[in-house]
Amino acid sequence: MKLSEIKEILPTLENVEFQLEDGTFVPEHFHVTEVGTVNKHFIDCGGTIRNEKAVNFQLWNADDFEHRLKPGKLLNIIKLSEEKLGIEDDEIEVEYQNTTIGKFDLEFNGKNFVLKNKTTACLAKDACGIPSEKQKISLSELSSKQNSGCTPNSGCC
Repeated sequence: MKLSEIKEILPTLENVEFQLEDGTFVPEHFHVTEVGTVNKHFIDCGGTIRNEKAVNFQLWNADDFEHRLKPGKLLNIIKLSEEKLGIEDDEIEVEYQNTTIGKFDLEFNGKNFVLKNKTTACLAKDACGIPSEKQKISLSELSSKQNSGCTPNSGCC
């Protein structure tokens, strides 16, 4: 989800709710403690230099159980970060601590913002020797191929 998308969604909501992919919710007393831009300048295993940029939201649970972040307040935080930091319309990455700090992509399911699990990947598969994906066959094909060349008590095994 890009920053412009969340800015369009927020005015339509009564509450801001974040949900993990497994269905559990971020406690409703969370705080957005940071909004910023994260730049990643790196070289992949194939030797290609890359740049990635994302808008970063950090969610934090405090012992402030009466706190509820309203959509207008989050929209004001976003607008302030755009003015003061020059944040652009990039993809949003959310940091949220469960057992450790996790980084999540953000989607909206029509009611809640969903923290989508991020995964690692090789960006240079052709350069670093990762084999192409193995061909998938069904078990029925496998058993028919085995039966054509070797049968029980035929002496071929």
